Amino acid sequence: MKKTTITTFLTLLLTATGVAQNITGSWNGLLKIGNQLQLHVGLQVEKTDTGYKVNLASPDQGAAHIPVSTFTFNDPNVIFQSDLIKASYAGEYKNDSISGTFKQGGQSIPLTFYRGEAAKPKRPQEPALPLPYYSEEVTVENTTANVKLAGTLTKPQKDGSYPAVILITGSGAQNRDEELLGHKPFLIISDYLTRQGIAVLRYDDRGTAKSTGTFSTATSQDFAGDVESAVAYLKTRKDIKQIGLIGHSEGGVIAPIVAAKNKDVAFIVMLAGTGIRGDKLLLLQTELISRVEGAPDSAIAKTTATNKGIFDIILKNEEDSIIKKELKAYFIQYGTAHPADVPAGTTVEQFATTQVVQTMKPWPWMKFFIKYDPVTSLKKVKCPVLAVNGEKDLQVPPKENLGPIAAALKGNKNVTTKEYAGLNHLFQECKTGAPSEYAGISQTFSPIVLEDISKWINARVK
Repeated sequence: MKKTTITTFLTLLLTATGVAQNITGSWNGLLKIGNQLQLHVGLQVEKTDTGYKVNLASPDQGAAHIPVSTFTFNDPNVIFQSDLIKASYAGEYKNDSISGTFKQGGQSIPLTFYRGEAAKPKRPQEPALPLPYYSEEVTVENTTANVKLAGTLTKPQKDGSYPAVILITGSGAQNRDEELLGHKPFLIISDYLTRQGIAVLRYDDRGTAKSTGTFSTATSQDFAGDVESAVAYLKTRKDIKQIGLIGHSEGGVIAPIVAAKNKDVAFIVMLAGTGIRGDKLLLLQTELISRVEGAPDSAIAKTTATNKGIFDIILKNEEDSIIKKELKAYFIQYGTAHPADVPAGTTVEQFATTQVVQTMKPWPWMKFFIKYDPVTSLKKVKCPVLAVNGEKDLQVPPKENLGPIAAALKGNKNVTTKEYAGLNHLFQECKTGAPSEYAGISQTFSPIVLEDISKWINARVK
């Protein structure tokens, strides 16, 4: 699922800057957001000829070098603003600490900085070198799209022939480890499966990290083409026998697209894959996340109605020019009906134009995702399928998705579905399942699910 929620945290997380008799150097603080989320924040202050150069960092979310736009220090007062994350901070330097308030998106959160670098998040599942298996840097070419995918192939040993899986990332541009919020889920999955006798190919998304191509103009269908190229690549290797696919989130949508038309795919594993059309999923996702984060019913109903209106326009039209025209008319009507939602100093016309741009920003992807019904491909999948979800997954809720997945695969005699109690969308043990918890959880991926995936695959390979 489009990782909109996750982009929102990245924003919510940054804050800071320091100052004092000697304000320069490294600072760290803990931003407590609500009752669930705590995020470490780093602050680096450097003295220059013209003032100060200040950067923020969020180790929990893997974000560094976030610029502070304006910074003022009138001892003991510290004031700064970051245009990038639309946030401000005002504090007071005292006893070698800076105590103040961080403001963003209508929220005011106490934040105190102390001397020293921010603590790195604990990720105990990440493997330590040296690794007890063979690892090779590889390049997969999608000649049709003129894309070169940089990846890593791990095998139990350098010599021998092994079953293999290709890992398919979720939505948003991600590297081969599916790195987000300080977690590396695909590194953990790859390490575990390779130790269990299964080769693993994982690669950077097109246009990301070391891979070429353009990510922003690609759809799930384009990413499916990249996966097909990865399958073709593994078919050329004598050290690989059966080939399966493991897709997480959007990757769980892509895996069936590929398997439905490629007989070389021996099995697929859907990790929080979807079974309902994109527009329905996004409406449900937004409602569930808003509810667990404490939004009032009236606000949830308003957001749902607004988003449904947007999706309906996209669903009924194919031409982008018509969609753009109808969306603008829709937002003008909305701005007129809800003037309080139009920013001060902005006309309804300007508001509508901005909303259209924001709606169509990830456009090719969003248009495809909203319209696409995964049942279309699932009905054609004949290879074995394992579909699993976390019970507390709010991005791809299990009850609304596992049922349709099982129904669509009714003609397939080798299908296993399972819902895991207490796990979220990333398959972490959690409290509420809210995306705001992801970064603060030290566990990256449930060991129980890892074991089940491994056993299921090994029971189906020759």
